[in-house]
Amino acid sequence: MTIAVIDYGMGNLHSVAKALEHVTDENVIITRDPRCILGATRLVLPGQGAIRDCVGELERTELRGLVDDVLARQGKPLLGICVGQQMLLEHSDESGGVTCLGAFKGEVKRFPDAMRDSHGARLKVPHMGWNLVDQRQPHPLWEGIDNNEHFYFVHSYYVEATRESDVLGTTQYGRINAHVAIGHESTFAVQFHPEKSSRAGLRLLENFVTWAP
Repeated sequence: MTIAVIDYGMGNLHSVAKALEHVTDENVIITRDPRCILGATRLVLPGQGAIRDCVGELERTELRGLVDDVLARQGKPLLGICVGQQMLLEHSDESGGVTCLGAFKGEVKRFPDAMRDSHGARLKVPHMGWNLVDQRQPHPLWEGIDNNEHFYFVHSYYVEATRESDVLGTTQYGRINAHVAIGHESTFAVQFHPEKSSRAGLRLLENFVTWAP
């Protein structure tokens, strides 16, 4: 079995690969070679930074069509991380509006600047640090992870999926209930960074390695 971390020039490639190597003896590669990506048994789509740059680099490296094809066919497990989750939606408000991959119906929106918690204290944007994830639906990737477990976040934009059936986990930040885990068939995507989320994050990656959709 080979797990391919898709290298289109954006994202925490080596951190994700190292975390995967920590939880499995299977072959983990970082690659932009279409043959290696198509030949892999599992794929990871990372992402970091501005979504316009991520989508642009995916197109520039001629990997956009390949990823679209994998998403359309389903069957091969794919894990999206951070902007790798956001890119799977239809549209993002970032950078004046960006058309995304459209694998999931919904949008990516920016947290309001004047956010406050339940006590009236000002909340910072970006949302950075540890926060609870409410598992909205059971899923094999949640196995062995307590509901309302902490995961690590760094983001100013959040996913709002249209279909409730796609929403697998949420996080409350101010009055926003962000859809931080979405999934359908063989695709699972998270806003948080499992590679930076200690025990719970490593367990999620371990579950991904053994997931048989």
